[in-house]
Amino acid sequence: MADLKLSQIWIYPVKSLGGISLQTARVMPKGLQYDRRWMLIDDEGQFMTQRVHPEMALFKLTIGDEHIVIDYGQHSIGLSIESPEPGATISAQIWDDTVSVTEVSPAHSEWFSDLLKIKCRLVSFPEHNARAVDPKYAVNDEHVSLADAYPFLIIGQSSLDDLNRKLPQPITMRRFRPNFVFTGGEPHEEDGWRNFTIGSTRFVGVKRCARCAVPTIDPDTAEKGIEPTRTLATYRKRDNKIYFGQNLVAVDHTQVKVGDLITVRNQ
Repeated sequence: MADLKLSQIWIYPVKSLGGISLQTARVMPKGLQYDRRWMLIDDEGQFMTQRVHPEMALFKLTIGDEHIVIDYGQHSIGLSIESPEPGATISAQIWDDTVSVTEVSPAHSEWFSDLLKIKCRLVSFPEHNARAVDPKYAVNDEHVSLADAYPFLIIGQSSLDDLNRKLPQPITMRRFRPNFVFTGGEPHEEDGWRNFTIGSTRFVGVKRCARCAVPTIDPDTAEKGIEPTRTLATYRKRDNKIYFGQNLVAVDHTQVKVGDLITVRNQ
């Protein structure tokens, strides 16, 4: 059998906007560095998502030494990746969690409000602010950034290839918004992983990922369809949920790089 090897690394600095492909990434307790440390909130402090605003998929991000650049059509704005100056704390709601966040700037909020045609604010989630992982699945009292529920998500390329053989039109891995993609192994092998390493960094698989409607949104057009959910429901449905990928927490907080070998220990 071919070696299990890390083939892609992705971060999504602003929740529900476009992702950034990396060759190396720093593993931090709440997720990969810069991954979902910002989000948009509406007037009532609720987090905003492609599920409700599919056009959020059309914001494309790139990262440099000091800034993330966010592009939307011909419009562009920079976002500093330095720790923000302490500002007024805002309470925001993300799923069942209430978190303390800080507005990046009125200018950033206005930029997004104009383009999305809805009053919203861009907020940051400082590294030290609390948001605990579901204690039922925590290994060592882990916390998470603004990702839906867990710090990391891994999916095997074999799992996508298997799905694409069943779909009328193939789709890309971008639909599923993983942090890690690996080659080698059987379709959905990651479902059974518990203890494993990427390079020398230890991870624990804690829960298979239940999927929402986001994979039905084309990241290039923001159009919503019925696939891949319809096809996945024929063979990946259990307890009325569709599963694709495995949620993780990290034991070590070092670095991973594309090409790292993956070793599954499972004990």
